[in-house]
Amino acid sequence: MIIPFQKDEVLLDDIRTADSVKEGFHLWWLGQSGFLLKWHDRHLLFDPYLSDSLTAKYAGTGREHVRLTERCIDPALLRMVDVVTSSHHHTDHLDAATLIPLAADRPPLPLVLPAATLELARTRLGDTGLVMTELEAGQTVEVAGFSFTGLPAAHNTIERDEHGRCRFLSFIVRFGPWTVFHSGDTLWHDQLPQQLVQDQPDVVLVPINGHDPSRGVAGNLNGTEAAALAKACGAALAIPHHFDMFAFNTATPDEFIAACTRLNQPHRVLRCGERVTFPS
Repeated sequence: MIIPFQKDEVLLDDIRTADSVKEGFHLWWLGQSGFLLKWHDRHLLFDPYLSDSLTAKYAGTGREHVRLTERCIDPALLRMVDVVTSSHHHTDHLDAATLIPLAADRPPLPLVLPAATLELARTRLGDTGLVMTELEAGQTVEVAGFSFTGLPAAHNTIERDEHGRCRFLSFIVRFGPWTVFHSGDTLWHDQLPQQLVQDQPDVVLVPINGHDPSRGVAGNLNGTEAAALAKACGAALAIPHHFDMFAFNTATPDEFIAACTRLNQPHRVLRCGERVTFPS
């Protein structure tokens, strides 16, 4: 079992005491595709998976989700969060066992999610303190001091519902002078680099576990593709995610690091619970 770099009260203390950075921000990787962003004492939580719900769900089924990294923090402790995202309906991105305690006993918490996922999310999450904010590809919403723009994500394809709405999204988030891209789960597709060149993100958060249907691994960039996407859009920094969570669905960062080095693409591989500060 991988022990987080920081966890529980140590991680919580780091989040609480991280000072505001003049024209900058802090970012913590919380495992899988989850990141916490702190900017001017505002807190954005991307796609958190902070439970063992999938391990329990698939135990004894032949599709075991064996956890590789310990959970870094109880979601109930993240009382400072101002807005949370869910890029799509898969449980490691829309987890009731994470979101319900996150939203309990506090003021209403905005959840930014694809419009196509709204009804499923209401069913899965029930009557909680989450205020759902719908987003579609090409649309922008302002929530808690952050601007969210939806981009189509291909997992494995750009899949749409009967109303033509994307079931899977990536996010462009703008705040102050900064722009951050959170991929959600996606393969490379033609719209993605074109849109990112236009948006010019400072930081890209990209998956590296790849695409291998024979192992049940579907619909994500591999390390080389993630590095190439960061380079194509001129990102100041690329940070990988979607690894070291489940034994059947992971990859080492080695390919990503090698590709970034070859492309002269600045990058940083975070350990679960580790913080990076911008500018740094």
